[in-house]
Amino acid sequence: MSNTILATEDLTGLTAATVLGGEPVLHALPRSVLEWIALVRHGISASAVDAAVRVMGIGQTELARALDIPERTLARRKKEGVLSRDESGKLVRLARVVERAVEVFEDERAALDWLKSPNASLGGTSPLSLLDTDLGSVAVVNTLGRIEHGVFA
Repeated sequence: MSNTILATEDLTGLTAATVLGGEPVLHALPRSVLEWIALVRHGISASAVDAAVRVMGIGQTELARALDIPERTLARRKKEGVLSRDESGKLVRLARVVERAVEVFEDERAALDWLKSPNASLGGTSPLSLLDTDLGSVAVVNTLGRIEHGVFA
């Protein structure tokens, strides 16, 4: 029984908020789209960049590419302490896709591996490489929906 409880805790542990460092970094735990919008408009702490890199197991260069934010800009934001509205929105978009992948795969490692691996239904590119645009993130979320419903192509 304890293994089942542990597995459930692992499944619910990786949310968009935890990808971004949780309450210590966000100073809130957004539970609705409107709360996320308010957080993005205010600007997310640049510490969320380090949290995302750590949680996702990628380098800052790879994260910068996925967000379409120059790496030098991310370094500057770390010194300034806060991401711009646009940068915050891109980081939240990525975190919400990670959360959705974990929901679909019901396993954090499998979800993160899937995001980093080339995918035939996405033209042979990795889902992570498509998150730099709204359309790319929609394609990734649509692909996750097909996987969830057993349609892999």
